[in-house]
Amino acid sequence: MKREQWGTRAGFILAAVGSAIGLGNIWRFPYMAYENGGGAFLIPYLFAMITAGIPFMILEFTLGHKMRGSSPVVFSKLNTKFEWLGWFQVLIAAVIAVYYVAVIGWAISYLSFSFTQSWGADTKAFFFSEYLQLGDNSPTNLGSWQSQIAIPMAIAWAITFAAVFSGIKGGIERASKIMMPLLFIMVLALIGRVLFLPGAVEGLNYLFTPDFSKLADPKVWSAAYGQIFFTLSVGFAIMLAYSSYLPEKSDINNNACMTVLINCGFSMTAGVLIFSILGYMAAEQGKAVTDVAGAGVGLAFVTLPAAINLLPIPYILGPLFFLALVVAGLSSHISIIEAVTSALMDKLKLTRKAAASVVCGIGFAVSMAFATNGGLLLLDLVDYFINNVALLASCLIELVIVGWLVKLSDIREHANKLSEFSVGNWFELCIRFLSPVMLAVITTTNLLNTLADGYGGYAQEELMLLGWGLVGAMLVVGIVVNTASKPAAEGA
Repeated sequence: MKREQWGTRAGFILAAVGSAIGLGNIWRFPYMAYENGGGAFLIPYLFAMITAGIPFMILEFTLGHKMRGSSPVVFSKLNTKFEWLGWFQVLIAAVIAVYYVAVIGWAISYLSFSFTQSWGADTKAFFFSEYLQLGDNSPTNLGSWQSQIAIPMAIAWAITFAAVFSGIKGGIERASKIMMPLLFIMVLALIGRVLFLPGAVEGLNYLFTPDFSKLADPKVWSAAYGQIFFTLSVGFAIMLAYSSYLPEKSDINNNACMTVLINCGFSMTAGVLIFSILGYMAAEQGKAVTDVAGAGVGLAFVTLPAAINLLPIPYILGPLFFLALVVAGLSSHISIIEAVTSALMDKLKLTRKAAASVVCGIGFAVSMAFATNGGLLLLDLVDYFINNVALLASCLIELVIVGWLVKLSDIREHANKLSEFSVGNWFELCIRFLSPVMLAVITTTNLLNTLADGYGGYAQEELMLLGWGLVGAMLVVGIVVNTASKPAAEGA
C-alpha cells in the first residue's frame, strides 16, 4: 500500500509546528524563564535549542523519511532488537493523548465561560470546587463522573477524530493550515492590546530582566534542556510518523530548523503575552508580579481568568485567549493520535479509517477517567511520571541507540543529500555527547528526587500503581510486542 504524503511543504511544517506548540508553550515556558534568571534564561535556552532541539529534530525527520514508517517500524529497521522502544514511545503518546484531552476540554468550557466571565470573582474556588468539583478525592478514588467536563472532552475527541480519520492531506494538513495561522493571529492580537495596559511593561521587566548569576547554576541549564525536550514533541513517536509522510525530495535540515525556530519563537511570544497580563493584574491589585505569577493549570484556569475580569473588553479578549488555548491543544492532540494510529496501521495493516476509529474509540473511553471529581489529581500524577520519567528516558535511549549502536554518519548523509544546507560534525557531536549527557543528568536527577521525596504528597501505593507501575507496564508491553514480532518476522 502506497504511503500517504503531505500535499505541500508548508502543510508539513505547519503540522509539525502545530504538534510542537501546545499548552506547555503558553503556560510552562514563561514561568520557566521567570524562575530561572529571566532574560538570562534565554542564553541556556538558545544554547539548548542549537545543541539539542535542532539536531534531535533533524535526526527524527531523517529517520522517519529514510525508514518510511511509524516509530516501531523505524527502530525495527535500525535493528529488530530496538522495536520495543518504538512501542514504548507509542504508548507514551497514547497515555498523553488520554489525559491531555481533559485539559483541552477544560479550555473549551472556559471558552464558553469567557464570554460572560461566569467564573465570577473567586476564580480559584470556581475552578476547583464548582467546575472540577474536586472533593476529598485521590488518584485512586475518582468519585463520580462529571458531564460538564466529559461533554467538552467529547467535542475535542470528535475534532481530533475527524482530522486523523480524513488522512494526511485532507484532514491533518488542512486542519493545521487553518489552526496555526489562527493561533498566531490571535496571540498577536492579544499582545497588541495588552501591551498598552498599565503595568504591562513592569510584567515584561520581570520576565526579561537578566539575572546573570543564575547562569552559574547547573539547575538552570538543566531546566533549559528540559524545556526544549518537553516542547518539541521529540522522543514519543510523533515526528517520526509525520516525517514518514514526506515526499522523497524534502529539505530535511531546513524543515527541522524552521519547525524548532517557529516553536521557540512562539514560546517567547507567549511569554510576552502572559507577563504583560500578569503585570497589568499586579498593577490593578497593588501587588508585586511575584505574588500573581504562577505555572501550570493554575495559571491558565485561575490566574488568567482573574486577570481577564480586570481587562477592558473582557468579552472579546477572554474568548480570544481561550480559543488560542483550545487551538494549541487540539493541534498537538491531533499529532499525538496520529502517532498511535500510524503505528497500528503499519503493524496490523489496518486502513486509516479503521485504525483511527479503534484508537479514538478506546482513547475516548479511557479518557473518561479524567472527567471525574478526582480527574485533576489522576492527571497530575500520570503527567509527572510520563514527562519526567518515561519521556526523558525514551529520548535518552533513542540518542544512545542512534548515536552509538547504528551508523550515525549514514543518517547525517541522508539528511545532507536532500537539503539546501548541510550539517557538519556538530550534529554528531550533539547527538552522541552533548544531548545524552544533559538528558542523563536531568533524568537521573528526576529519578533520584522522585525516589527520595515522592511527588505531590501522593500516597506511596498511588505512586507505585499509577507512576512507577504505569511506566513499568508500558516498558513490558513494548518488549512483549517486540518479542512476539520477531518469530513472525523470521518466519516471513
